[in-house]
Amino acid sequence: MANENFVFLKFLRAYEFIHFKLLFIFESYLKYIDMKPVAALFILGFLFSSCESKKETKSISSENWEKRTLNYKLSDSLESGTTYLSVYSQIYSIAEHRTHGLTATISIRNINRIDSIFIHKAEYYNTKGELIRTYFNKPIFIKPLETVEIIIAETDNEGGSGANFIFEWKKDRKILDPFFEGVMISTSGQQGLSFTTQGIKIEP
Repeated sequence: MANENFVFLKFLRAYEFIHFKLLFIFESYLKYIDMKPVAALFILGFLFSSCESKKETKSISSENWEKRTLNYKLSDSLESGTTYLSVYSQIYSIAEHRTHGLTATISIRNINRIDSIFIHKAEYYNTKGELIRTYFNKPIFIKPLETVEIIIAETDNEGGSGANFIFEWKKDRKILDPFFEGVMISTSGQQGLSFTTQGIKIEP
């Protein structure tokens, strides 16, 4: 933690120094060209927005899992299952040393018109098969025709090109299995890229 704080302070000081230099150059430039006030304000605003450092965006979830957590025990008669879903938090481009980050939307759908389904666990693994994070490990419910989502931010490249999810779930034997889908997208630069993956039911 101490090393992390020291690195952060060094970064902050470097950023402040660069920012001060840019402001000094800007002020000198204004004096040189005798710029009109309106135009000066416009460029100053652009300068501040350009100099603002990008904050690291962690993966987020649009759901409040606690509100979905069951407070009662499920029936032993329910059918259990496990689903594997491949996810790409980044892909290779041109060569193995060049990658592009992707935003991934992990969609968990109840495709039944009646009856809820129950997801017991959602685990996210990286390319090496190492567990990165567990989004929840207590049963949650998904109502009929409802969808819940997990978002993997474009800047979160922990998963790599071979990331995956493992979902454990339960349902009534008479209804359809939950449907899992990954939607990967990137709009960086002048090119757009998008593709999908679908879950595969595996043995528990």
